[in-house]
Amino acid sequence: MTPPVVHSLREQIREHILEGIVSGRWQPGERIVERRIAVELEVSQTPVREALRELESLRLIESAPNKGVRVRNLTAADLKESYPVRAGLEQVAAELAAGRLAEDTAALEREVAALREADLAGDGEAQVRHTVAFHREIVRAAGNAVLLHTWESLGIEVWTALSIRWFSPEQRSHAQDHQEIVDAFRRRDPKIGTLLKTHVLSCAPRV
Repeated sequence: MTPPVVHSLREQIREHILEGIVSGRWQPGERIVERRIAVELEVSQTPVREALRELESLRLIESAPNKGVRVRNLTAADLKESYPVRAGLEQVAAELAAGRLAEDTAALEREVAALREADLAGDGEAQVRHTVAFHREIVRAAGNAVLLHTWESLGIEVWTALSIRWFSPEQRSHAQDHQEIVDAFRRRDPKIGTLLKTHVLSCAPRV
């Protein structure tokens, strides 16, 4: 497993567990033992516990008294539930950020360039990372702290990773999809909010 680009020990542990779930190391219904992960990664149990709590809040795992932590039996329908909520938030963000991003799309262009390289290399991890970073730049440009916090709380990176790795029905040009959004901001498309909402919904896994 290629080390993920993350900013804290908790995030590294979260990514390690997530990768184990995606790869099938931990099957649905199987128990994830906090102590074993701590020993394996040579860390204390505290950041492992924090990572597990975060994954539980995102409904990837579940815990029960005397039964420990187990992997949820996730379906495409489970993953799809967050997309209408996310799409609505990003529609608002695009409308609030439209003027600012029409003047300066440099941050978005950087992510598109990175996505182009990831597409060519077939690097799924980089596709996830830069896709999420692109959308985060739009939400951040809206200049609304409540909106950003709500968007972040959805666990966008986790759900994007699972959607692309598990349920993406076909290869797609992530760079081209996102370049079209940049172009819409540049030309001050009055329907930019609807365009971004449609884009997000199109990324949802098919049930």
